[in-house]
Amino acid sequence: MAVNRFRLALDVLLNPNKNYFNEAFYKAVGMQTTTYNSTLDVLMAKGYGENPDVNAIVNQMASKTTAVPYIIKPIEDEKKYNQLKRFPNNPTYLQQKKLDLLKKEAFKDSEQPMPLERPNPNQTWEEIFFLYKVYLKVCGNVYFYRMSNSMGQPIALYILPSHWVQIVLKPKASTLSIESPVDYYILEQGNQFVRFEADTIIHIKRANPFYNQNGSHLYGYSELMAAIRNINSSNSGIDQNVRTMQNSGAYGFLHAKDGQSPLTAEQGQDLKQRLVDMQNDKGFLSNIAGASAAIGFTRISLTTDELQPFAYLSNDRRTLCNCLNWPIDLLNEERSGTGFGVDAVIEARKRAVTDNIKPDLDLLASPLSLEFIQKFKGYEKSVIEFDISEMPEMQIDIAKMIDWMVKAPLTLNEIREAINYEELEDENLDVIYINSNLKRIDDPSLTEMTDGQT
Repeated sequence: MAVNRFRLALDVLLNPNKNYFNEAFYKAVGMQTTTYNSTLDVLMAKGYGENPDVNAIVNQMASKTTAVPYIIKPIEDEKKYNQLKRFPNNPTYLQQKKLDLLKKEAFKDSEQPMPLERPNPNQTWEEIFFLYKVYLKVCGNVYFYRMSNSMGQPIALYILPSHWVQIVLKPKASTLSIESPVDYYILEQGNQFVRFEADTIIHIKRANPFYNQNGSHLYGYSELMAAIRNINSSNSGIDQNVRTMQNSGAYGFLHAKDGQSPLTAEQGQDLKQRLVDMQNDKGFLSNIAGASAAIGFTRISLTTDELQPFAYLSNDRRTLCNCLNWPIDLLNEERSGTGFGVDAVIEARKRAVTDNIKPDLDLLASPLSLEFIQKFKGYEKSVIEFDISEMPEMQIDIAKMIDWMVKAPLTLNEIREAINYEELEDENLDVIYINSNLKRIDDPSLTEMTDGQT
């Protein structure tokens, strides 16, 4: 329950042995707070919330993440399961064959439903996975809150707003100890906060190379941190363009010209008001006005063409894509020259899945399995598996694999098995055929032909 700071101060006096989200109080009793990066709040508000490029890139990622099929499977052989983790994100045809064999040996031949049909009353699993991707890419951190009953079994899973979460360390905790230094987590917004015990939070983060004694490395590192200037530049360019368009041109001064007497302050104000009236009047003659002297205009700002905001926006967009590891070919980017076409888009889509979507889902799968799914009865050795092979972007690889396998000395049932089709009980499907006309390898005509040749 959220409490205000007045209630917090009163509670401190009444309960001096409790831990509170108050830095001064921490220092007084010898506790430690981590160095919280307030930039994450800015990245969410000014980046994902306001910048159209950041919003578009991250939303594409998140939408693609929710489209990846997932299954819950019980582990049969943990050694084989651990071997699966060492396979590359984009296996070759031969690696894929071995991978499929390992999966068959690692898992029991059964599937389980997600332990909870909905993670919580307010969200679906699709929404959870969408937000997971958003917070991971923008903030570098994802915090799941696992709500459990008195028996320790989960009853709900919530995802917390990462940019409002702070880690609180144990008294005199060492960040180099074999024990976790985290005492609890605090979710703070304005003057309200909520405390979460450490064992109720599943913290998933990007690796953070910036260490210090205050434990800042316990937070993940946002991929957008290096692009903050580009976000500011992009937002400023858009704002400047809007201001210029709204004012119908550049800023400047109106004045008398051709050696005529300077305009008095009253004359200048009157002229300005006449221009305002012309702007507001939509009548046919509203754009016509008279003046008793020649009027000049001196610009003190650049026009939209001179500013070239769209060129800067394009450069910033490319930098954002680079930092977020997202192919710019998937955005509505205008291109010139050659080298861009259907094949480039196909390759970009595949690369997005193998190099961006799958690694982040792999990062999610293990902690979600260990700290949530395996907490349920009957799921003690079950894990969640995200299968990118069924994604449309990967189907072209399947087509290539089938073409290769048809030419190889494999039975049709072996080919069906490799592409996750059920084997059929037909003897004709368990023999090897010659690719040219699908003759059985033991066909008498082939035997006669080879005998005649020899």
